[in-house]
This record gives sequence, structure tokens and C-alpha cells, in this order.
Amino acid sequence: MKKLMACLVALMMVPMAAFADFKEGVNYDIINQGKATATPEVREFFSFYCPHCYTFDKGYIPTLKAKLKESSVPLKQNHVDFIGREMGVEMSKAFAIAEQLGVLERIKPAMFAAIHDYKRPPATAKQIRDLFIANDVKPEDYDKAASSFMVQTQLAQMEQRTKNAKISGVPTFVVNGKYRVNTQSIKSFEELTDLIMYLTKKD
Repeated sequence: MKKLMACLVALMMVPMAAFADFKEGVNYDIINQGKATATPEVREFFSFYCPHCYTFDKGYIPTLKAKLKESSVPLKQNHVDFIGREMGVEMSKAFAIAEQLGVLERIKPAMFAAIHDYKRPPATAKQIRDLFIANDVKPEDYDKAASSFMVQTQLAQMEQRTKNAKISGVPTFVVNGKYRVNTQSIKSFEELTDLIMYLTKKD
């Protein structure tokens, strides 16, 4: 019985030990000296042009979402516009339009695939519009969203968040609006999840 209790205690201590190993300045940085967000949240900064972001989106993000859902923590995304030269802003706008129309889960994989699988990245705003239409978005709905105040507001917010978090590479995660994860310090998806979950509970 004593051996069993000792084993159970050891197993319970494993995640705590892992959490204790995470260090500020090594595994994460504090980007906001003020208060964290009112409720825990995780935000992924990404670009459609980033191959690693595509890998994350297919192989890791669904797992992370499921884990966060257990704690009622939302996973949000923020497209960055500093990759892709002049098309970077257009891609951010495409992301905002897809979110406003509620078709992100359809458009996002189509956009990633066009760029990375088929090597046919949209080169103009019209080609982005064509991609939406090819994926069952009505032209009039796209045009209305593209010129909407909500999309312009979201674009400005994404740009400001990127600057505030001092994002210079993607994919990057920011937790509670305060902690920026150093993904280069992480050795596995499991460790990344542990770190993110640790940071959601830090405040």
C-alpha cells in the first residue's frame, strides 16, 4: 500500500515538476508589465506564408484547442502582415474577411494548400477573392465584408497586437496578453502544451 501511494504521489508530481522548470527569459518573456487579460486566453500569431504555421495548423492546433477547451480557455489567431511583402496585408485582410463571414475553417486550409501544396499563392487581391468564391463564398458577401468597418477594425487590431507583442517570427503564442512563448526553447508539442497551460494559470 505504501509503495502504491508513493507511486501515485510521484505521478502527481510529474506535471508540477515540469511546470517548475519553465523559466522567464528562457521559455517565455513578459511583454506586458501591466495586468493580464481579464480571463485566460491563448493567441497564435501566424502567417499563411509560413510553412511551419501550416504544419502547426494541421498537426498541433486541433490538439491544443481540445486541451484548452477542457479549461474553457479560447484559442484565438492573429495573422501578421510582415511576411509576403505587399501581399502580407492582403493576406491579413483575407483572414479578417473569413472570420467576419464565419468561413475561416473552410478558407484557412484552402489558402494554406494553395500556397504550400499547390505552389500557387494568390498574387493579387482579385485572386484572393477568387479563392473565396471557389470555396462557396458568394461574391456579394465577400465584397460587403471586404469593405466593412469590422474588417478594417480587425486589421488595425491585429497590426497593433503584433507590435505590442514584439512579434518577429511565427508561429508564436502569446498567453493572457502578457506572456510570449519562446517556441525555440521547446523540444516537443507536448512540452509546448504544458508551457501554454502553465502560463494560462500563472495569473
